[in-house]
Amino acid sequence: MTKSDRLRVLADALREQSVMRLRDAATLLDVSEMTVRRDIAASPGTFTYLGGYIVRASDVPNSAGYTIDEEKDHFAQAKAEASAVAARLLADNETIFIDCGTTLTTLARLIPAEMHLTVLCYSLNVAEILRRKANVRMILLGGVYAPSSDSFSSDESIETLRRMGINKAFISAGGVDQTRGVTCWNFHEVAIKQAAMESAVERHLVVDASKLGKVKAVRFSQLDQFDSLITETGMVPRK
Repeated sequence: MTKSDRLRVLADALREQSVMRLRDAATLLDVSEMTVRRDIAASPGTFTYLGGYIVRASDVPNSAGYTIDEEKDHFAQAKAEASAVAARLLADNETIFIDCGTTLTTLARLIPAEMHLTVLCYSLNVAEILRRKANVRMILLGGVYAPSSDSFSSDESIETLRRMGINKAFISAGGVDQTRGVTCWNFHEVAIKQAAMESAVERHLVVDASKLGKVKAVRFSQLDQFDSLITETGMVPRK
């Protein structure tokens, strides 16, 4: 396969799935990871790296993109109310996953002091709350730190999630559209969200209503993959 053929195949693949790990691209193209790196470096206007993943250059958010410091005060009351609805689903002695972002911090705060839970998370703002919960066994997934979402990502974290038995996964998003699916700003979150959803018995999407009808940089799921959609107005079962 020539270099131009490889670039064409990679472009076609990214049109389908928006984001790809380097090793997966090497497997797809049947070349070494170094060859993929060289191909991408030679085509900066077409491809780039973001959060350790290969993406189309046209998909990279501009300066108006998401940062957790800018986002935390947006619709704060609605986010807290959505998390309060989600908190009603918590049950003693379960294992749950709490996604990153600003919406689900209230969910972490609302875990009752007497409730025994194992909680997987990968963001510092959630971990900071959980570490003060005496009856919570926290599993903080590590890796490369991404300041934009105050979170970590690594292949090891994804493998850990795949080995876990998760009762409920609480997932956040930047956009929810019936046709275009559930999207977020940060490419490094995609594989983690997907792994948590695959390992979970129940999957709950928790967003404030301002996210409905919006589409962000990268799709990680379709809406029908969730058991419920939770906003500040309540919970709507999806299955």
